[in-house]
Amino acid sequence: MSANPYENEPGYENANAQHHKDNQTAYVLKIRHETLRISIIQRLEEYLGLKPDGTYIFRQPEDVEGSENDPQYIEEGGVYFFEPFKDMCKRRFLWYYDTYLASIETERAKVTENQQFVRMPFETVNSNSMEGKFSYSELERRIKNIRRALDVEAEKWGAEGLESLKREEGVAANLQRQFEQTKVYFSRNDAVTLDIDLQDKNPFIWQVSYIGRPMTNLDGGLFNFTLRFSVRFPEEQPRVQFSTPMFHHRINSDGIPSYFPGRPDDVRSHIDGVIALLEEVDPAYDPRTQLHAEASKLYWGTKEEKREYSKRFRRAVQRSMEYA
Repeated sequence: MSANPYENEPGYENANAQHHKDNQTAYVLKIRHETLRISIIQRLEEYLGLKPDGTYIFRQPEDVEGSENDPQYIEEGGVYFFEPFKDMCKRRFLWYYDTYLASIETERAKVTENQQFVRMPFETVNSNSMEGKFSYSELERRIKNIRRALDVEAEKWGAEGLESLKREEGVAANLQRQFEQTKVYFSRNDAVTLDIDLQDKNPFIWQVSYIGRPMTNLDGGLFNFTLRFSVRFPEEQPRVQFSTPMFHHRINSDGIPSYFPGRPDDVRSHIDGVIALLEEVDPAYDPRTQLHAEASKLYWGTKEEKREYSKRFRRAVQRSMEYA
């Protein structure tokens, strides 16, 4: 005799299958919410010293860079070294900021705000249970706090750089020398037309103006972008951002490009990397670099969509001179 008296009732199998499907859906929704909260938000808040409410964690004055209390550093044999992985996570967060916000909008439509998570049959209270509730408004607020904190961090680099320059530190001398060498290199390079300058003679802030090559989709365009450097360069990589509005599948709505420098310690490689992404023709698809959802959909879509992408890209190029 069966242990389940309902299993022979009409529709039982369909109801059971639907229940199983609903459980799977509830679990997937919960995992998506918690992945964003724990893997992205909590991690970046820790790196930036942010509390969930957006305020900073107070640190004693003696908690200087390189100390055991600085989350940017890890211990190795009693000596503390900078951990580049944290810097990479920050830069990737800036790459995918639009994607995170779009995901929040998509997922919040599938649940009710403050709706409790459904406990799965395999979850137990005292071991692997994932308790909580859906709060996408909270996640959105924290995501935006992280973005503001990263912008503030990059803005501070300029002032820190000037102090480093006054103290005649090695990193300041290195960036000043690279600026002079890079400026000479591009002035002699007939294949590329660009101008490089320092903001207020600060070697930690480079301003680049690139003129599109004739007979290409960039012809007639003027593209301005800024590179901001930390006093911990090259361990901490530059933050690069276009001030010229762009419509490009590898540049997000805030003008942050996805590029890979040939040599992370060589500033010219960073500039070459940015120019290469602008000039690339028929690149291989790389999901890591797709930062602009609408542009990416058109670029990798049908022939008609690709033509629409080209029109909008060219329109942005033609308007670029207005922002010079």
